[in-house]
Amino acid sequence: MKILVCTDGSEQSQKALEKASLIAEGCNVDEVAVIHVLDQRLDFTKVPKRFEYPPSEEEVEKLNNMQEKAKNESENILEEALKLFEEKGIKARTILKEGHPAETIVEVGCGKEFDFIVIGSRGLGGLKKTFLGSVSNAVVQQAEKCSVIVVR
Repeated sequence: MKILVCTDGSEQSQKALEKASLIAEGCNVDEVAVIHVLDQRLDFTKVPKRFEYPPSEEEVEKLNNMQEKAKNESENILEEALKLFEEKGIKARTILKEGHPAETIVEVGCGKEFDFIVIGSRGLGGLKKTFLGSVSNAVVQQAEKCSVIVVR
């Protein structure tokens, strides 16, 4: 049995990691893979206020630095998640992908490699949920060919 567990470094994803480790300890699990999806869609809260078109070399450098910083943060999130499994003697590996989080998780998780996906629920509410949606909700809706465990 192989488990794909999702992390974004949040408290909810930490709960998903812990639940996946409990499942792995109690079952005959061959492998656990921890995935983090780097969402490369532009976050306008981090873009310079005066963004010119075409962008200046300075603006391009700022955006490239932001992307590099995000990738480094993603790698750190995965390293921390992996420690949980290593401490328990559970074979685990990491997967870092770029793309739309829900779509990428479903694409990886519903392939032939994994038996199910473990993901934390997100406590988004009100207007924020309307605009951003919930990755866990989208994964549940899109993962028609595989099982999903949503951890609260």
